[in-house]
Amino acid sequence: MRMRKKKNGEKRIAACAAYLVSEPITSFAELFGNEREVHVEIGCGKGNFVCGMAEKYPEVNFLAVEKVSDVCCIALEKAKAALEASGTDNVRFYIADANSLCDIIPPHSVDCIYLNFSDPWPKKGHTKRRLTYRGFLEIYRKLLKEGGVLKLKTDNVGLFDFSLEEFEAEGLEFLMQTRDLHHSEYAEGNVMTEYEKNFSDKGMNICSAHVRFIKKENE
Repeated sequence: MRMRKKKNGEKRIAACAAYLVSEPITSFAELFGNEREVHVEIGCGKGNFVCGMAEKYPEVNFLAVEKVSDVCCIALEKAKAALEASGTDNVRFYIADANSLCDIIPPHSVDCIYLNFSDPWPKKGHTKRRLTYRGFLEIYRKLLKEGGVLKLKTDNVGLFDFSLEEFEAEGLEFLMQTRDLHHSEYAEGNVMTEYEKNFSDKGMNICSAHVRFIKKENE
């Protein structure tokens, strides 16, 4: 479903300019003013997850990436209100497509990447659009520090199975995987996205996997 264009969207985004990155990042230390860990969420949606994580982990810096400006507008406003209320300053947003991430994020500067309820692109002809396709995994490899972690959550079993196959094919180290996150040993401390809450309320299982990027033999 296409989101209806936000009224005064550009003005609303401009009002949150302090939390929006508009140019390629040269240094996260310069962006945030500290040397803390950096976690990136790709496809942040309306911002429930990144705002929840920022509150739960004030010692971590978060960059939320969203390609749809009208969706990012909602996330920006939510984050601005939450950060001002808490007095923390550990979240920034970038409006961009995942394909361009190597152009905007410094290489090997990220500790963790989150993919939460990404579009499953179920048609066979759309395989390369899936954010866990090996082409995207190579992008993440360039962004993550050695030993960096990718964390996936999805309600789509087909995407989950595909992702596990891609992770294995790319030689990633599995740290955990479950097909029922909310009833597993990994449920404690889980921060839900807006989609996740909706799916969970309907009784749907949430699949999750964490994988570590390790150096390839030819690198």
